[in-house]
This record gives sequence, structure tokens and C-alpha cells, in this order.
Amino acid sequence: MTRRGVAAVLFTIVGLASPAVAQTTPRAPGLTDAGTARGGAAFERLRNNIEQIARSVDTHWGIYIKCLDTSEEIAINADEAMDTMSVIKLPLMVEAFRQIEAGQFALTDKYTLKAGDRRPGTGVLRSMDDGTTISIKDALTLMTIVSDNTATDIIFGRVGGPDAVNALMKSYGLNSIRAVGSAESWFTALNAAPNSAVFHNEVKRPFGLSSPRDMGRLIEKIVKGEAVSKAASAQMLDILGRQVYATGLPKYVVGFQVPHKTGDFVPFVANDVGVLMSERRKIVMSIFTDKRNVPADLPTRLMGPAIEDAIGRIAQQVADYFVFTTQ
Repeated sequence: MTRRGVAAVLFTIVGLASPAVAQTTPRAPGLTDAGTARGGAAFERLRNNIEQIARSVDTHWGIYIKCLDTSEEIAINADEAMDTMSVIKLPLMVEAFRQIEAGQFALTDKYTLKAGDRRPGTGVLRSMDDGTTISIKDALTLMTIVSDNTATDIIFGRVGGPDAVNALMKSYGLNSIRAVGSAESWFTALNAAPNSAVFHNEVKRPFGLSSPRDMGRLIEKIVKGEAVSKAASAQMLDILGRQVYATGLPKYVVGFQVPHKTGDFVPFVANDVGVLMSERRKIVMSIFTDKRNVPADLPTRLMGPAIEDAIGRIAQQVADYFVFTTQ
């Protein structure tokens, strides 16, 4: 794909309805179907609404949405490998739970903070005193719910680094998911660049890589109890449900729990991956964005909230469709 942006996306719709369901609205430029839409005109409107919201923000989108109960699916650039930023902490958590179940360490194991452990960016552990003791479960929780970079590297150290994460993802058939390095190595590369725009546009050193579809499939495995084990999946879903940052997927959603994991490097990358959960529906949502060729003077304070708000509005459209349209 040579053109960037949603105007040139491949939009795939997969549903369960009879092939007799007809298209009721004109196709937008650059969009094609690979199936029929359960719900007909209503699902078509949902798709068009999502496209319109995405086009309202000048960034490159990757979107994968799947209702696990109906198999309805929407995909925009869903198979393109994109920078995960802190969303890569989700597969890291899965690998940690795999090793815990294998008896290599335990959630109750303790770790004592040292001066060299502190990492820049998000998190609370960098503000803790040397000698503070936390459990591995504390580290996994902080890594996920406040995207703690110090906790992240503690867990990377415990599991054996990115290679262990990548091997597990490969065994799951999620071949686009790849942890590139520790939080420390990412910040080292960032600090070596003249500025963040050069780092993103020219150095192009991601924290991790994944297609929206593969990260969505990982969330699906967790929701279905198939990531490591049913018990481990339930614990991971509980941790994801404690997420502090709520300016993306959960922002406008009513009537659903939204376990999720964010990852951003604004104004360049803003991602949110999770599941909308109610008694009737479980809808996987994996949304990635990547602002290409960003000028150094782009006002970060404006770009980040605009993308997060668009992600929230997309989630709202999806939630409303499944509340008011499907049976």
C-alpha cells in the first residue's frame, strides 16, 4: 500500500448474515468488502461512521474490531505492522504468566528497587526510594495500569528479555507481534536523537511492533481463557480492567466494562487495545495510529487528545451498535 491515511485503507467487513444481504449505501473511495454485513444497513452505517471519525484526525490508522459473539468484523489496515509503544507490555504480561504457571517464578516473589532500576516516562516506581520492595504481581499491575516503565524492565529482566516474548507470540501464530527491546534501550535511542520528530521520522526505532489484528487476536485469547490458561487469562483480564488511563476506548462507552492497554508517544503514536464486555457481548477493539512525517513544532498538546477522543468516539459507535441494533 503506497498511499497513507484512511482515504486509501483496505476496509474489510466479515459477518454471519445470509449472502442475500444487499449493500444499501454507496462505497466510499478506497474501501472494499470481503463479505456481507450482519445487520445490513445498520452495520454499513457503523462502518461509515468509523471511517468518518478516522478521517477527522490527520494520522495513519490501523483498526481491528471483532464481536466474539457474532463474528462481525471491521478491519482498516489491520494486517500492517505498526509501532505498539506500551501496548507491547500486554504480550510481555502474557509471557510472564506463562513462566509463572511453569513454576519459573511466582506472583508473590519480591523485588527490591535499586538506583539503577529507574526509567523515565510513565510510572510511579521511579519516584520510590531505593530499597522499596514490591511483588511481581505489583510490577505486572503497575506495568499495565499506569504503564510503569520501571516495572516493565523489571519484568523484562525476570522473563529473559524480548526474545522470550517473541517466541511465545510466534507459538501463538501472532507473527507480527515483536518486542524490540527494553524501556531503557528505547529511551537511550530517543535521547541520542536531535529531537523526538527526527527519532520518529528518521530513526524509526519502535518499542514493539504488531498488526492491529494480531494484537486483537491476543486480546481474544485472553477473553476466551486461551492465553496460557483459563486461570491466568482471568488474572490478566482483571489487571487490564484496572487500567487508569480512560481517555481512549472507555471515554464515551456506557454499559460495558473496558479492560484495555494503552500505548502512546504523542504526537506520533496513540494506541488503545482492549475489549468491550457486557453480559451479552464481547467486542475486541485494537486501534493503532501513526502520524508520519511529523514536523518538530507540531503542538503535542493538541494532537494527542484529538486522537484519543477519536478512539473514544469509535468505541462509542461500536458499543451503541451492539446495544441498540443487534439482538
